[in-house]
Amino acid sequence: MSTPEDQQPTVAQLAEGYAAKAGLHRSGNGNIDVLKSAGGVQGIAESILPGLVFLVAFTITRELPLALVAALAVAAAFTVARLLQRKPLTQALAGIVGVGLSAWLANSTGKAEDFYVLGFFTNLGYIVAMSISIAVRWPFAGLLFGFIRNEGLDWRKHPARVKAYRIGTWVIISVLVLRLLVQVPLYFMGEQGLAGLATTRLIMGAPLYILGMWVAWLLTRPAPAAVEAPAEEPVEPN
Repeated sequence: MSTPEDQQPTVAQLAEGYAAKAGLHRSGNGNIDVLKSAGGVQGIAESILPGLVFLVAFTITRELPLALVAALAVAAAFTVARLLQRKPLTQALAGIVGVGLSAWLANSTGKAEDFYVLGFFTNLGYIVAMSISIAVRWPFAGLLFGFIRNEGLDWRKHPARVKAYRIGTWVIISVLVLRLLVQVPLYFMGEQGLAGLATTRLIMGAPLYILGMWVAWLLTRPAPAAVEAPAEEPVEPN
């Protein structure tokens, strides 16, 4: 008969659950599946197309409400598609909520560039959270990658692993900081910078995220275990 203690999840299982909720997936060979972790082809399309459709529609028509409706329609179409495919709705719902808030903000101010401003605050929030994780010695990369490598949270017992995951977390933070450094000046250019802002948002979205996660994964690889040489058999005296 199992006791309540036996039914409690282990620390490794908690770490795995945390990473799974963060969207990380393991490939068949035990490495991180970067493409799937980014949401797969459909997930990437869900993150890219609403903003792209908004830019194209606004560039052609110069009608902000029409462009906002077009972007919302694309986000809604992805949500319906996931319903029909019976796939998890988490990402699609998050996408349509994000597009909806962005559309509301741009419509409220009457500025097309404000469609992209919500992403700045999201990026800033992640930067602050990940920086805190480094400061308290729970680097974000360790929580994400630990279960894929079957480390659970045991990596925290080894200073070298903590350091490696701290570096990996800084890599991810650097990606987010780079986005702000490039995109915020374009935002303050108003409509003149709109095309550049939208383009860099696409390029520095999923593609840069995938690259940053892969670099962080490579930098945090454990050192290969030393292979012990087989012991020599004693030589029998003649």
